[in-house]
Amino acid sequence: MKFKLFKDRKGKADQAKNNQFVKLGREIYVAARKGGPNPDANFALKTAITSARQVQMPNDNIERAIKKATGGGDEVEYEEIIYEGYGPGGVAIMVKCLTDNRNRTAADVRSTFNKRGGNMGESGCVAYMFDEKGVLVVDREEFEMEEDDLMLQVLDAGAEDLVTSEDNFEIITHPHELETVKNALEQQSLRFSSAAVRWIPQNTVQVEGEHAEKLLKMMDSFQDNDDVQDVFANFDISEEEMERVG
Repeated sequence: MKFKLFKDRKGKADQAKNNQFVKLGREIYVAARKGGPNPDANFALKTAITSARQVQMPNDNIERAIKKATGGGDEVEYEEIIYEGYGPGGVAIMVKCLTDNRNRTAADVRSTFNKRGGNMGESGCVAYMFDEKGVLVVDREEFEMEEDDLMLQVLDAGAEDLVTSEDNFEIITHPHELETVKNALEQQSLRFSSAAVRWIPQNTVQVEGEHAEKLLKMMDSFQDNDDVQDVFANFDISEEEMERVG
């Protein structure tokens, strides 16, 4: 029984990593199609490659995605779509997708909302509850500077704010200033675990009990969908409740 449980967990972990590689490969492909194959001249591609390497995506996969995007032949056209809706407990959710089949993806996203106690809404129904921002993440364990000094440094580079948590610092920028701020801080020897434009909730909703259980299952279902690149939501679940849900 223990071996079976381990094998099941390993299988799920392997599948999750494979899904992550598929999503990142698609992101690299789209960035290379739009901005060319040179990451030094294509910020979106450079950021996607950095994200891929941080999760140990093989270089062959990265190079294959770029070659496919720029090598001609049967080219796939992906479009970015953001679906909006509500999850259990009235949580606002935005689902960012890259898809080559809008009808398939819309049906899959709607099905996930419905099966997990939520509902998909019209475009704009929850977007007003979020702000689109650039987010640069610095791991605290790899960082020695005092927080006040870092705050002065990031503001001087043109960032809007610095958000501190137990594990990391999040440097917040205007979405159009992400590249400029990142380049300025990299010249001062800062390194980032991630850099992306994200939708940040203006306020959060506390969720617990059955709503928390259904909501976490909904998030897992979205992440298992290859068309879904990211999910943004305005919920907050306490550590105690997370331990209870498991």
